[in-house]
Amino acid sequence: MRNYFITAILAVAFVLSACAQTENTDNAAQQGNAAESVAKQGNDSVNVVILGDSNTWIGGDDCDKPKGWNYWFRRFFAPATCKSYARSGATWTNTNVTKYNVEENIGRLGNDNVIYNQVCRLKNAVGSGSQVKPDLIIIGCGTNDAWFLSKRPKALDTTADQAFAYRDGLITSKKPSQVLSLAESVRYNCEILMEAFPEAQIILLAPLQTTATSPELIRKTAEIIEGCGSHLSLNVIRLDRDAGIYATQEKVAFRYTYDGTHTSEAGARRIGAYVARQVGTILNM
Repeated sequence: MRNYFITAILAVAFVLSACAQTENTDNAAQQGNAAESVAKQGNDSVNVVILGDSNTWIGGDDCDKPKGWNYWFRRFFAPATCKSYARSGATWTNTNVTKYNVEENIGRLGNDNVIYNQVCRLKNAVGSGSQVKPDLIIIGCGTNDAWFLSKRPKALDTTADQAFAYRDGLITSKKPSQVLSLAESVRYNCEILMEAFPEAQIILLAPLQTTATSPELIRKTAEIIEGCGSHLSLNVIRLDRDAGIYATQEKVAFRYTYDGTHTSEAGARRIGAYVARQVGTILNM
């Protein structure tokens, strides 16, 4: 009788485990199916360019590596073209020695490893004819701005409202080394892109949650980016809040990241599907 009872318990546990796995698989499938439905909305005429940091860079320049969210975005959104200019270690925020430098690719934090130089590389590529003019520009950055505040000490000192109070001529006429806060850098780069590609839609991604720095710093970074988006009339997707990847869970066991910051394939798929759905909704408003 005792053996029978133990066998029965094991059988029930197996069934419950199988059901849980099926539910997780079904949820993932539903997420993928919902995202793939976005691809049926005429996105095959949209040329996409993505700027960002390591979580985009790991997806490859051609968005062909599945550990990057941009791989899954490209698969689900199905645009005409999708090219990444992202660099590992990049920040929005410049330093007082940041300069034009489109050759450097150091893979870590650096004075010239900033969104500004990705913008310059994009402009040069379009100018040379090696890159089709983008219809949609997605910028996903901010993790390193929050993580390495000691290297970007003025990053969070300026609010979005303060950055947009500047009225002494065009901010784009400044040198990058004169733009030293996150808010000013977001304004600066977005306005450069608006001048260069006036017909392109620009969408900003707030950074994911990470175990590398405090939730408060990530939230403040995201709120500054969101505030800048509001001033610029740009849509902002709050990955820190709405994408379903939580630092508290990743601290217990890595699931959607492989180190607490960078996405695993499962995390990349989750983010890519979410961004594809959100972008599809934005473009069809």
